[in-house]
Amino acid sequence: MRTIIVTGASDGIGAAAADMLAAATEDRLVLVGRSPDKTRAVAQRLGAEYHLADFSRLEDVRRLAHTLTASCPRIDVLANNAGGIFDGPIRTEDGFEKTFQVNHLAPYLLTNLLIEPLLASGATVVNTASIAARIFSDVDLNDLNTWGAYTPNRAYGNAKLANIVFAKQLHARFHHRGLNAVAFHPGVLATSFATQTSGMMHRLYQGPLSRLLASPETGGARLFHFITGQPGQDWESGHFYGDNLKPADSHPQTRDRRFAERHWELSAQMLAVRWPDHGETPRDH
Repeated sequence: MRTIIVTGASDGIGAAAADMLAAATEDRLVLVGRSPDKTRAVAQRLGAEYHLADFSRLEDVRRLAHTLTASCPRIDVLANNAGGIFDGPIRTEDGFEKTFQVNHLAPYLLTNLLIEPLLASGATVVNTASIAARIFSDVDLNDLNTWGAYTPNRAYGNAKLANIVFAKQLHARFHHRGLNAVAFHPGVLATSFATQTSGMMHRLYQGPLSRLLASPETGGARLFHFITGQPGQDWESGHFYGDNLKPADSHPQTRDRRFAERHWELSAQMLAVRWPDHGETPRDH
């Protein structure tokens, strides 16, 4: 029996994927969400375990990682699915811009703090990214938070590009130790996405046009595909996939090895964490 952790599982594609996993497998399903009522309702309906964490507070992420490490001897899949787009820029209590923290820094930190059981289990890390990385991103390595020239779309695109680069770097650094990592675009879906922002994204996802969007179940099925699929057979580690479940192109920066390595290093410095190197385990300072 595998242990599968899904963040952002209180609604949308996370909840939809959890429904499918509960129906199709007998794996141990651990759900993570921000909303107590929504997360509890999904977990109780499925008979799954659940934990609460608000990714705009990194102390929640550290507490979550401690709880998961203590309760999960092995972790076979970590689905970094939580995310969102927000008006701003908004400075979190940790000092980072909210869109960047919720979408990238929090899952980066969670993965770092869980890396020992992930490596021991030969696990898969699935990052829910977006075509917004190609459409809206313009990353300045001297301003990863996007404090300057901030727009919600650019900040979100930059964070989703970070999700893709993070998956590629996990593959580059740890695939030889049995870890698989992938990023994918779930589609443009009628979910609660963009409720906390205004402008084009809000009008698309929450206005009359939302009737034309695909269902959360469609995106959930795509997440389910990467959670249950066999790396090397159903999909290849280190790649970004489009909503047709085929390898897709994204922003040129995602193909720049030096950019990716520097992005990884800067993220680690911002969070004051280390990654394993030649058998080391990471430390959160």
